[in-house]
Amino acid sequence: MSMLSKLFSWYFTKRALPFWCLLALDCVIVMFSGYVGAYLQEGGLNFTHYFWPFTGWIMMAAVVYAIFFRVFHTYTCIVRYSSYQDLRRVLYANLCATLVVAVVYYLLPIEIVATEEHPYVLRLFGSMFGLSTLMMWVGRIVAKSLLESIHTGTTLPVAIYGTKADGISLANSINDTQAGGVSLDDNTPEDKGMAYVQKCFISDDVEMKDVYLMGKKVYLNGEGIAKKLTEQGVKVLIVSPLKSEMFRNNPQMIGEIMQAGIRIMMMSEAEEWDGKNSITHRQLHEVEIEDLMPREKIEVDMEAIGSMLCGKRVLITGAAGSIGSEMARQVAKCKPSELILIDQAETPMHNVRLYMASNHKEQTILTIVGSITNQKQMETIFGEHKPDYVFHAAAYKHVPMMEDNPAMAVQNNIYGTRVIADLAVKYGTKKFVMISTDKAVNPTNVMGCSKRICEIYCQALSTHQQTTQFVTTRFGNVLGSNGSVIPIFKDQIKKGGPVIVTHPDIIRYFMLIPEACRLVLEAGTMGKGGEIFVLDMGKPVRIVDLAKRMIQLSGAKNIEIKFSGLRDGEKLYEEVLNDAETTKPTVHPKIKVASVRKYPYDFVLQNEIDLYGISESFDDMAIVKKMKEIVPEYKSEVSKYQVLDQ
Repeated sequence: MSMLSKLFSWYFTKRALPFWCLLALDCVIVMFSGYVGAYLQEGGLNFTHYFWPFTGWIMMAAVVYAIFFRVFHTYTCIVRYSSYQDLRRVLYANLCATLVVAVVYYLLPIEIVATEEHPYVLRLFGSMFGLSTLMMWVGRIVAKSLLESIHTGTTLPVAIYGTKADGISLANSINDTQAGGVSLDDNTPEDKGMAYVQKCFISDDVEMKDVYLMGKKVYLNGEGIAKKLTEQGVKVLIVSPLKSEMFRNNPQMIGEIMQAGIRIMMMSEAEEWDGKNSITHRQLHEVEIEDLMPREKIEVDMEAIGSMLCGKRVLITGAAGSIGSEMARQVAKCKPSELILIDQAETPMHNVRLYMASNHKEQTILTIVGSITNQKQMETIFGEHKPDYVFHAAAYKHVPMMEDNPAMAVQNNIYGTRVIADLAVKYGTKKFVMISTDKAVNPTNVMGCSKRICEIYCQALSTHQQTTQFVTTRFGNVLGSNGSVIPIFKDQIKKGGPVIVTHPDIIRYFMLIPEACRLVLEAGTMGKGGEIFVLDMGKPVRIVDLAKRMIQLSGAKNIEIKFSGLRDGEKLYEEVLNDAETTKPTVHPKIKVASVRKYPYDFVLQNEIDLYGISESFDDMAIVKKMKEIVPEYKSEVSKYQVLDQ
C-alpha cells in the first residue's frame, strides 16, 4: 500500500503530470464523449459505417475545445487542489466550445452521421457537452479525494474561526495551496512536508449552527467548542482577521482551546486586511502573548498623518528604541523628504539602518549615533537639516535603574529634552511631539518625576514663543518593548521557572507598539501647541494573569509563580491622570486632552538650571529633594527617598 501511495503521489505531482498532459487528457475525454453520443444515437451497427468520417470531424471539434481550454486555463491547475473555481472554468470552456462547434456545423453542413436531422444533431452536441463536462469534473474530484485519503497521515487538520469573507478567503487559501509541505507558519519545523486540510468552521452567529459552508460543517462557538474540535482531530485553529478582537477578548475560549493542545494562529498585527484582497496562510503566525491581550481595535486617520509628514523633514530621537524604531518605520511610510534618526545605542541603530536600507531605498534616511545631551552635536544636526517635525522618544525609562541613578535621569531625560526642545525653536521646527508616560502622573519614582518635569518644560516653552507647537503624549506600557515583562517571563518559562511577579495585585496598562505609535502620530496632527494628550490604554491587566496565560500558551507544565515584592519606586497601579486634572475629549475617541497646572517659563527654566547644577554633584538625596520641590505630587514608594516626604 505504501508503494502505491508513493506512486500515486509521484504521478500527480506537477513534474510527473505536466500541464500538456491534462490538456491532452481533456481532449481525449471530449472525443470519447462524442463517440459515445454518436454510438447511442445512431446505434452500434450503423455507426460503424460512419466511424472514420466522424473521427475526422470529432478531431476538428477537439481542436476547438482545446482553444477554449486555453482561454479558460482549465489545465493550468494542480489536479489535487481542484476547487469550485476550477470546475466552473471547465463548465464555461465546454459550453463555449460546444456552441462554436454547433455554429460551425450549421454554417458548413457536413454529413457526420447517417442523418442530418436537427434534433439528432442537437442531441449529439448536448451529449458531448454533458458527458465531457461530467467526466472532467469527476476526474478532478476523484484525483483530489484519492490524494487526500492517501495522505491522511501527513496532514495537519485545521479549523477556521470566522464565516464571513475573511474566513472564506482563508479557507480558499488553504484549499487552493499549490505546494504540499508549505506550513502555515514557516517558523514551525514540525509542520514541514505536511499538507493542510480544513475540517470545519466556527461561528458566533446562531443562524450558522450546523450549516455546511464550502462543504465543511459550521460549529457554534460556546462551551465545549474545544471538545468538538478535538473530536474532529483539529490541531490548529486559525482566527480570521475580523474575529481577532472578539477572540482575544474571550479568555475562557482561549484557555479551553490551549488546554486541549490546539495551536492558535492569527494574522500578524502588521498585516491589516483591507476587506478586499484575498488572505493567504503565509500571512499567519502562531500566536504570541501580545496577540491574546484583550483590547479594542484602534482606528487612526493615516491619510491625515501622511499628508502632514509627506515631503517634510522629520527628526526622531531615541530612534533605536522600541517606540522610536516603530515611529521611524511608520513615518518612513509617509514618504518624508528627509528622515533623521538619532540614538546613542550603536548596534540597535545599525539594525535600524539595515532595515531602512532594505525597505526604503529610495528615501533619504540618515542614521546618526549621538546623545541628546551633546548640545554641540545636536546643534550641528539641527543647523544642517532644520527638521519640520521632531518626535522626541529618547529617554532612560527603567524605573529601578533611575531610582539608583537620579543624576542620569536629570542629565539625560530632563536636560536632553531641554536641548532638543530649545533647538527646535531656534531652527524653526513646526511641531515638537514629546513621548511621555503614565508614570508621570502622581509620580512615585525618579523616572516618572523626570518625565513630568519634561512635560512642564515643553508646555511652558510652547506658550513662551510662537515658532514651534509643543505637544506631549502620555501612555502606559507597550507590549514587546525592550525591558518589558514579556521577554523576561519568556526566558523564565524557558528555563523551567519560577516566573517572578512582584506582587499578586499589581496591574498595568498595555498597548501594542504599532498602536501606540499610530496614536502618537494622530495626536501630533491634532495638537495646536501646549496640550498633553492622554492615550486610552483600555482595560488594565493583572501581571499575574499575564504570567499564567504565558505559561499556558507555552504548553509548559509545573511552572511555579513566585512573588518578590514591589521594586524600588514601583506602585501597584499606574494612573493616567493626576487627581487634580480633568480631561477633555478630542475628535478621536482614544485620545483625550489633559487640563493640567501651568507654570511660567522663566520659573520653569530656573528650576531646571538649578536641578542640573545639583545633578553634577551626584548627591542622590539632594537631587531627589529638588525634584520633589519642582513636582510637589511626587511621593516616593518602596524607596530610600521616602524619608524626604516626611
